[in-house]
Amino acid sequence: MTGLGAFDATRGLAYAPHMNSALTHPPPLALYVHLPWCVRKCPYCDFNSHEPRGEAPFDDYVAALLRDLEGQLPDVWGRRLESVFIGGGTPSLFPPEALDALMSGLRARLPLRPDCEVTLEANPGTADRAYFRGYREAGVNRLSLGVQSFDDAMLARLGRIHGATEARDAVEHARAAGFEAINLDLMFGLPGQSVAAGLADLQAAIDQDPGHISWYQLTLEPNTLFAARPPELPEDVTIEELFTRGQSHLAAAGYTRYEISAYARAGQECRHNCNYWTFGDYLGIGAGAHGKLTQVHDGTILRRVKPRQPEAYLAGPLQHNDQTVPTAERPFEFMLNALRLVEGVPAASFEAHCGLPLAALEPALSELRADGLLAADTERLQATERGLAFLNDVLERFLPEGTPQDSIATPIAWPAGREEGR
Repeated sequence: MTGLGAFDATRGLAYAPHMNSALTHPPPLALYVHLPWCVRKCPYCDFNSHEPRGEAPFDDYVAALLRDLEGQLPDVWGRRLESVFIGGGTPSLFPPEALDALMSGLRARLPLRPDCEVTLEANPGTADRAYFRGYREAGVNRLSLGVQSFDDAMLARLGRIHGATEARDAVEHARAAGFEAINLDLMFGLPGQSVAAGLADLQAAIDQDPGHISWYQLTLEPNTLFAARPPELPEDVTIEELFTRGQSHLAAAGYTRYEISAYARAGQECRHNCNYWTFGDYLGIGAGAHGKLTQVHDGTILRRVKPRQPEAYLAGPLQHNDQTVPTAERPFEFMLNALRLVEGVPAASFEAHCGLPLAALEPALSELRADGLLAADTERLQATERGLAFLNDVLERFLPEGTPQDSIATPIAWPAGREEGR
């Protein structure tokens, strides 16, 4: 997968490329850490985030995270972490001392690769030079900044707690703290946004020269304030023109689109998210965190979900919901991830990860290729440009017959934009 640069999709993976093959040892392992508190809930946000009542219990929460991890260690003995993603909420509310205690506790319990990618999400409204320096010293080596826009009027409409000046300052603070790997999250299709305004916003992000840009369309998600009181969004024709021209802007500036909404300079791809998309394993710790583990001895794929409410998570004893992914749902689960990648994945990796023959993807595979939605190359599972544009329609073809979407272990509405580690 040449477009993934520094990320090796086959690292740690062994399989025999023949029908009904299965993994001979587990796929790469990542860790997602959820820090659930934020200063103020944004009207478009459907993530598991909560405004704290008073001061958030940072130290108690870190202790709960480490207990959570300890409880899962028997499931991953002998495995090491390829990446860590600390998401939220607003992780940059946590003081550096709490992050240092977290990172020290992680290292004491699980081995990390020497080049382990450790990402922390940060809100420019909480950006602090000393905090950023402390995060870097604690072992965080990649910062993901939730800028969303460089237009003050748009930021106000989105309910953000920062302005354009704070967004630029956050990038400067990150660089001063020693961060070389920086992602900027940026939205388009904002309320009242014209093509010219959207392109100017994108150019402002490019001008900051980050290694990675997550550029995604604002969508109205259920159970959000925007869903209850929808703003007036641009017409489809405006969004289509903005998206087409924006892609050209990004390419001209040296950013390669490697996933639906992810653009990177060479070697700056998000390895943590690439592990999801290539069907790697991951532990999830924290309120509402998700995990996925593959049992090599019998091919079982286990999904694990933690309690969403921080109070319940802290109260203990820790409860979680385990669900085995039924064999009939594995094709959908796999394609839901793999087809997000612009280059797709080797066809043989489906057999290895799912323990099923490639024929399990039929007749959808042949029909979608005939319709020009999947690449004709039978050695790869890859959406065409048109297939990427209609990916939800493509994915629905892999749902088990008669299965409602809301009964699938992983819903079809996978986070499509902001960097998020489940």
